[in-house]
Order: sequence, then structure tokens, then C-alpha cells
Amino acid sequence: MEYSYLGKSGLKVSRLCLGTMNFGPETEEKDAFKIMDAALDAGINFFDTANVYGHDRKGWTEEIIGRWFQQGGGRREKVVLATKVYGDMKNENDGPNAGSGLSAYKIRRHLDASLKRLQTDHVELYQMHHIDRNVSWDELWGVFESVVDRGQVGYIGSSNFAGWHIAVAQAEAKARRFLGLVSEQHLYNLNERSAELEVLPAAQGLGLGVIPWSPLAGGLLGRNALAGTGSRSARAKEKVEQNRAKLEQFAALCRELGEKEDVIALAWVLSHPAVTAPIIGPRTLEQLEDALRVPEVKLSEDVLAKLDEIFPGPGKPAPEAYAW
Repeated sequence: MEYSYLGKSGLKVSRLCLGTMNFGPETEEKDAFKIMDAALDAGINFFDTANVYGHDRKGWTEEIIGRWFQQGGGRREKVVLATKVYGDMKNENDGPNAGSGLSAYKIRRHLDASLKRLQTDHVELYQMHHIDRNVSWDELWGVFESVVDRGQVGYIGSSNFAGWHIAVAQAEAKARRFLGLVSEQHLYNLNERSAELEVLPAAQGLGLGVIPWSPLAGGLLGRNALAGTGSRSARAKEKVEQNRAKLEQFAALCRELGEKEDVIALAWVLSHPAVTAPIIGPRTLEQLEDALRVPEVKLSEDVLAKLDEIFPGPGKPAPEAYAW
């Protein structure tokens, strides 16, 4: 496994991040335990979750991870653990403060609840799951400074921020002599490259490591997309039909390279200099094992150019992408 610093921090994380969103609703606890053990054995030390994971039973995924930690064997000590705050946690009894959003009140309460479910006294990375335009950075950085000072949180990250949100957040943090954000978790894959306009350049310029979510576009870029044996939802099938021409070209290129589509799609995401680690969300041990080779797969300039032809991006960052 390869490792990289997380943004401008001194924290080293694996170049693949284990996403846990499927644990509970899609993957039984005993199988989730096996996946986490196998990931750790393979050198993946970066695990990502969120307080809202668990579908209708929010917090379920964090509880599973907490019970896995309690098996001991150095599991907690070996993991760089990331979770998130923003979503509505209906079982937290937030009263009139319920609903999605951020506030000092909510962050303190929801962090304490996450730590209890995770059965740990700290997380290495605490991420805002979305921007909240109603809250000042004075309030946010004030509460984040306090939880870092108390040792409950090591670093702060963002998710689903625009480029200018990142810039403002970092400027406000610098004014307070605070480290600020070390990472941005963002939608980025071959079929959705909007982040190249402003988010990736902002993150790279300001020292944030990018953690792409949905690097396989919800299975669209997986090996089973064209065969129809992956996701069977009507929406997924419609996306396949909308993108069939591109997917057929992509499949042909992968056959030429002797690799599966998901391996090439992940390797492409990982090739961007702003990216620290894409999030892989295996439901089975087999899916995890297939992903472990990705950091070893280096794409040539010719292959990257062919992928650009199949899945065109903006080409240049803003403003050059649309102006002189």
C-alpha cells in the first residue's frame, strides 16, 4: 500500500480510503468486520464514515465500527478514523435545532454522540458533511478549535464545499492562527469532472487533500454496468443507457489494457495530483480485494488522453475553461 500526507498536515494515510456507508444496511456486521480486518491487513489505515450512515437507522454504521474496535488487537490504534457532522440525527433530541446544518451547539452534541457510538475518545478527522451558509466562520472555527484543544478531534475537513467556500474558510482560519481545513471530500469521477474547474485547484493551492467520493459514479464505471448485473435500480439503468456509447468505448479500452473498468476508473482518479485517496465502498471481501491493486496501476499519458476523449472534462480550470 502507498501512503500520502493528508493535505498540508503531517498525517499519513493510505492512498485508498475505506468507505463504510454500506455497513449495516447492505453489509451484515460480521461481513463488515471481515472487510475492515482485511483492509487493515492490506495496509489501508484510512477509514471514512458519517453519523448519518445507516439509512433509516442513523448511527448504525458508527456502532458497527465501534464494536469492531472493541475486539482489540490494536484495531483502533492502527486506524485513521474520519466521520462527519451536518445531517439530521432524529434520535439526538435536538428539539428546535433538529434538521440538517451546522452550529456550535450541534457540533458539540453530535461529536459526543459519534464518539460514544464509535467507542473511542477521539477521531483523527472530523468533517463538515456539507456547507452551511447560515453559520459564520467565527462560530464554526470557534467550536472546532475547542474540540481540537480538548483532544476529541485531530484535524478538520470539509465535504461538498465549493472552491470559494474553501478559500473563505482558510482565510478565516489563518486570521485566527488556526490550521483550518486539511481535506475536502468531493464528488469526482471520470463521468463527473466539474471539480476540475475550481474545487481541485483551490484544494491544491491551499493545501487540502482531496478525498473523492463516488469514484465509480455509483457503479456506472464498474465492471458490471453494461451487463446490467450491478445496481438494478431504474435510475441506474437509465444512467447506463444515457452513457452507453461512452461506456462501450471505456470497456473496449479496458479490455485492451487487460484491466477491469473499476480498476482503471479508480486509478484515473488517483492520478490527479490534488487527490489523496478515493473512497472505496466495498460490500464484499471480493470487491475490496479487487481494489487493492489500484495504487500499483500507473496510467500512461496515451491512456490518460484516450480517457479524456471518452469522458471529456473542462480541459482547463476556471476561468480559462470558459474565458480567455
